[in-house]
Amino acid sequence: MSTRRQSYTAYSIGCGIVWAVILGVLAARNEKERLRRILPVFGGWWMGWTSATIARRVYPPPRSRAHDRARVRGD
Repeated sequence: MSTRRQSYTAYSIGCGIVWAVILGVLAARNEKERLRRILPVFGGWWMGWTSATIARRVYPPPRSRAHDRARVRGD
């Protein structure tokens, strides 16, 4: 699997498509009761995704151990 497919952007787009399909199918079938039950789940997922996205922007990723070893050796 390529690195490109394992990105957070790809994950976000995939999740967005899946949620759009789920909510679209329920709305098209006019299943109001099921839609009312799934909307809080969608809202929880949305809040978690938003907080994770903010955290990824604010906090830098951890440095690799190879980078630390190179720094100690003076490479």
